Amino acid sequence: MNGYERRKQKKIDQIYSASLSLFLKHGFQKVSVQEIAKKAKVCPATIYNYFGTKEKLYADMLIDWMDKRLEQCEKILASEIDFPEKTKQIMLLEAKSVNVLFDDAAVKHLGVEMDEWGNQLQQYSEEKVMPFYMKYIALGKQEGFINKEMTEETSMLYFTMYKNELERYLSSEVTREQVDAHIDQLIELFFFGLVGRIKPIK
Repeated sequence: MNGYERRKQKKIDQIYSASLSLFLKHGFQKVSVQEIAKKAKVCPATIYNYFGTKEKLYADMLIDWMDKRLEQCEKILASEIDFPEKTKQIMLLEAKSVNVLFDDAAVKHLGVEMDEWGNQLQQYSEEKVMPFYMKYIALGKQEGFINKEMTEETSMLYFTMYKNELERYLSSEVTREQVDAHIDQLIELFFFGLVGRIKPIK
């Protein structure tokens, strides 16, 4: 990457960071390109030159955000912590992140680009998200925490069920202490059920 490309990427990163912050705080409709430009310390023309429309910026920003989230998950999976703790951290990250993905107003404003955006998300899932979860499941089976007879599809469905419950819980008014206690109990149920186990599955 030469000097020009580095400067351009730095500006794009600034725009992504500013737009994500503003969209999360105010919603898609209430944020203007001018406000994003001011927060990112670039000219509005720069945003239009790079993205064309606010809708395209929103879509590209989400892909960038998903890449960064996936990098976090990869680091957790590659870390030295035990598998249940990896599961806890990944599940918590996923549950906290899910509301960032879709702003109803933004999706509606994608208009004719909606099908293209849906296809883009589907492709992203197939090319990046699915391979990560295949690695997660393979590691769980290897370490004896996931039944080796369980299919990848069922294992992912099971993970998603617990992640969705945690997401629902986090959307309510809860304290940090309540969150910690709740997720610890969810992880216990996730691996050992209501009866409980002392050792992982052999």
